[in-house]
Amino acid sequence: MQTLHEMMLQLMPGCKLWFLDGKNSEGKVVSNPSIGYGERTTQYADGKTKDFYQVGLSANTAGISVYILGIADKTYLSNTYAKQIGKATVTGYCIKFKALKDISIEVLKAAVSGGVGQV
Repeated sequence: MQTLHEMMLQLMPGCKLWFLDGKNSEGKVVSNPSIGYGERTTQYADGKTKDFYQVGLSANTAGISVYILGIADKTYLSNTYAKQIGKATVTGYCIKFKALKDISIEVLKAAVSGGVGQV
């Protein structure tokens, strides 16, 4: 996680940092803790908005997830990076892998930069 954190700071220098403990406003655990980078505003159907990170890192017993939020084309990440990244699952907004040794760091950097550039 430290290596990924340093990579994110290089890719997004001066970005807003988010440190989330995974708990909701009542203190109930609703997700894994995560670190977020950058900021984007999501607008919901009812017109309400919420500021949140653009890229997030989260680790659990199954491995590491890199979330790249706000990409309109939900096939972009998988179509562009899935074949080159290595041993990872790539969805519309998430790249999941067990360990850094399983993936190409350069392809991950390109995926993050490409995703951030679309928002």
